[in-house]
Amino acid sequence: MRLFIISLFFLSLTNSFQAQSVSVFSPDKNIKLEVSVSDGNAYYNLFYQKDEFLHQSPLGLVSSVGDFSKGLKLAGHKSAKIQESYQLNRSKVSQVNYKANELKCVFTNVSNDTINIIFRVTNTDAAFSYLIPKSKKNTTNCTVEKEITGFKLPEGTTTFITPQAPPSSGWEKTKPSYEEEYTREEPVGTKSQYGLGYTFPALFHLGDKGWLLLSETGVSDNYAGTRLSDASPDGIYTVTFPQEGENNNQGPVTATAVLPMQTSWKTITLGRTLKPIVESTASTDVVKPLVKTSKIFDAGRASWSWIVWQDESCNYNDQKTFIDLASDMKCEFILIDALWDTNIGKEKMTELVNYAKSKNVGVLLWYNSNGNWNTAPQTPKNLMNTAEARRKEMQWLQQIGVKGLKIDFFGGDKQVTMKLYHDILTDAAEFGLNINFHGTTLPRGWERMYPNYMTSEAVLASENLVFQQAFSDRYPSTATIYPFTRNAVSAMDFGPVFLNKRLHRNPNKGTIRKTTDAFEMATAVVFFSAVQHWGLTPENLKEKPAYLFDYLKSVPTVWDETLFIDGYPGKYCVIARRKNSKWYIAAINGENSTKKITVNLPMLKGKNVSVISDGVGQESKFSTQKFGKETKFNLELSANGGTVLFIP
Repeated sequence: MRLFIISLFFLSLTNSFQAQSVSVFSPDKNIKLEVSVSDGNAYYNLFYQKDEFLHQSPLGLVSSVGDFSKGLKLAGHKSAKIQESYQLNRSKVSQVNYKANELKCVFTNVSNDTINIIFRVTNTDAAFSYLIPKSKKNTTNCTVEKEITGFKLPEGTTTFITPQAPPSSGWEKTKPSYEEEYTREEPVGTKSQYGLGYTFPALFHLGDKGWLLLSETGVSDNYAGTRLSDASPDGIYTVTFPQEGENNNQGPVTATAVLPMQTSWKTITLGRTLKPIVESTASTDVVKPLVKTSKIFDAGRASWSWIVWQDESCNYNDQKTFIDLASDMKCEFILIDALWDTNIGKEKMTELVNYAKSKNVGVLLWYNSNGNWNTAPQTPKNLMNTAEARRKEMQWLQQIGVKGLKIDFFGGDKQVTMKLYHDILTDAAEFGLNINFHGTTLPRGWERMYPNYMTSEAVLASENLVFQQAFSDRYPSTATIYPFTRNAVSAMDFGPVFLNKRLHRNPNKGTIRKTTDAFEMATAVVFFSAVQHWGLTPENLKEKPAYLFDYLKSVPTVWDETLFIDGYPGKYCVIARRKNSKWYIAAINGENSTKKITVNLPMLKGKNVSVISDGVGQESKFSTQKFGKETKFNLELSANGGTVLFIP
């Protein structure tokens, strides 16, 4: 009997030690996530087909209800299968069948405080979030002071990531605003441009192993937006909270919520190729809708005078001209940018909105988000930063029939700023207004969380084509990075499709466009944004062939399906998107030399297809092709050129 009891004791002890390491696999068994505790520290490792994509990486956080960065024990774990189908109507796909294996690990610290870490693994992604349960310490709130979360990349990994900018830097102290240049295959461990780490999403090339994309989702008013530190000497990037100086030093850098408190989700998309990264829905898979409404918020295309004609165009007559352009192009919207309040005024704006209605065009209006978190002077301002002013303004906008807002110049990633985004979206949904954020953070799952969220900038966007010849020169290459990084996780309001040779109202002034017309047509598909603001001007319709505009009049801005065809960041990109039964396949060449690529397009089998491709110089040419059983197609891209194939 005594021997039996001793045997049970050692069996129990052995099981306890074994429980300090647990694993969860993807449904197809290709991805393995392993969780372990060593010397009181929690870690995870991530494998793809037995290759280690993330080495032992730290887990944990420090909070007001317990220090979960050390002295941890794995107290228990539970597995579950997650299966959910959901619809999106403003995204790169419309139907998602989400299947994941979940592992919920319970950890205790030396004070016997408890934290849960929830892991979800699909066939393309891993995601995890911390859940702090109600405390035994008779407290209702919890403040997360810092995360220990890290990502240890294999040796030899290179990066495509954007540096974090210092607070109150840049034009009129408007940074950080996620508007920095991407690194181009810098080795892991290279110090960031400003020594402040990097923003999400972050793309890593693991050499022959494959690719990995890190991002964050599930942030409303419940958490701060986080970023990555510079890599440590042993190659670990750590999750970092906002800087003190963000939001003009207003609000804490920590995150506070009522218990139980769940943090944001960190997402990891991985595979041998870039296909899972382009096609991933990780940013919406682990979030839920936050706002219910019976109102319908339409996506679509918009004319936009400011991008080429600049501030001087914000007057009544020029905006009427661009309403006519929107009508001629069958655009759903016109975006009227900054200074409309002083240059046009509310009374005349009501007239413009009514004129646009008569042309079946909806009006989108620009607002400054301030507050006093930067010194950007453009008006209207101080109308979106407080509930009383915002709701009063939105009621007027609803009354005159405005369809949506572009709100600019936010203050950073602190929780107080994230709450402002949430409050704007929530109020705007009530008043039937769709929302586009500029000078802004990365959207984190908002396409599913808010019914009226359309798009965000959060990238070095097309205004820089106008401001800097150097950016215009680099643009072809830069454009081939965005589909694998920023635009892979959410709608991106770049503002594409230019046909002016020089980006200025005066054809003899301004920066010189380096891309071909076919490249510009392709960006209408390669770049995804639920509201797509074209860089077209009225003279383009007289100067360019009609087939370009016939294509733009019908190209969708939201999609039912998105497929990666081919590409390499900085070099070229080929993406296919479907709306209903019609496919659009777009290719862009990021290099200043001709490129020939053979792609397989089985979705075009038996179809009559229209092709816009590179012609002489910057000009394009149009052709048609009937695809039979053979679905391989030879793309011939000029330097900085492109091609679009579509089912008319």
